[in-house]
Amino acid sequence: MKSIILGGGCFWCIQAAFEQKEGVLHTEVGYSGGKANPNYESVCNKDGNIEVVKLDYEEKQITLLDILNLFFKIHDPTSMDKQGPDIGIQYRSVIFYQNEEDKILIDNFIKDQQKILNKNIVTQVLKLKAYYKAEDYHQHYFTKNPSQAYCQNIIAPKLAKIQNFIF
Repeated sequence: MKSIILGGGCFWCIQAAFEQKEGVLHTEVGYSGGKANPNYESVCNKDGNIEVVKLDYEEKQITLLDILNLFFKIHDPTSMDKQGPDIGIQYRSVIFYQNEEDKILIDNFIKDQQKILNKNIVTQVLKLKAYYKAEDYHQHYFTKNPSQAYCQNIIAPKLAKIQNFIF
């Protein structure tokens, strides 16, 4: 089993996109990149942390490259500190890696994507220093609250966009 931590807007969206994908064993929303022991309130008050999703996956079923391709489909890697209606440093695009092998693959993926896109990719690639699990009410938010307005207006359209995404 391998893990990767991704940030790209509201963590509810990223988690919803990955939690049903074959090969993704577990998803968990959390915070990374800022002060120690954050909570939702401190993150919203700009403590430097980013809303992220930790993905545990079985590499024989889904590769890191597959995950990165889907990640770049469900968020805008050219948008600085903003994804749709969500604005702030906690929504920046970031990939936290845990080993040099993954960093090389991620860097090469971004270089290849940059050749395709007309805008500059702003996704940060950072070594994971710490990860903090978010509060329970944030976990699997879309699954638990599918009729909530944000879920209907923001998350559901993203999921529809990737419904037939093939790796």
